[in-house]
Amino acid sequence: MEIYKKNRILSSCSGDQKLIHKSKHLLLELYSCDREKLNDESFLRCTLNKAAKLANATVLNLISNKFEPQGVTAIALLAESHISIHTWPESNYSAVDIFTCGQNMMPELASQYLIESLMAKEHSLRVIERNPPSAVSKQIRTVV
Repeated sequence: MEIYKKNRILSSCSGDQKLIHKSKHLLLELYSCDREKLNDESFLRCTLNKAAKLANATVLNLISNKFEPQGVTAIALLAESHISIHTWPESNYSAVDIFTCGQNMMPELASQYLIESLMAKEHSLRVIERNPPSAVSKQIRTVV
């Protein structure tokens, strides 16, 4: 597959199937966050749920685990993919993945909400545009 610069149409090996950007994967690193919030499993579950709704996503399930002596991992399983967070309160640091599929998704809103909710003084955001084949983007799935 030949890959060209961001926002251009990609061509497949067969040359007859066009791919376009319909999915975004945001990699968000949060620094100098509120330590107590990073270690509060209930707060993080609620925060992921709200972030998903702001992104216009459908939350299917939330799972989480609190570690000893500190730290939390939580994942919001979405009909449109997922949002995950891994925290290191001892370093005031958190790593977040926001992966959404579909044209109506707004993962940037979820990202901004997480930055503000965790009171991050610094952050790094990388956006990866995923390129599913057009046959995938045309499929209609129903939540069971």
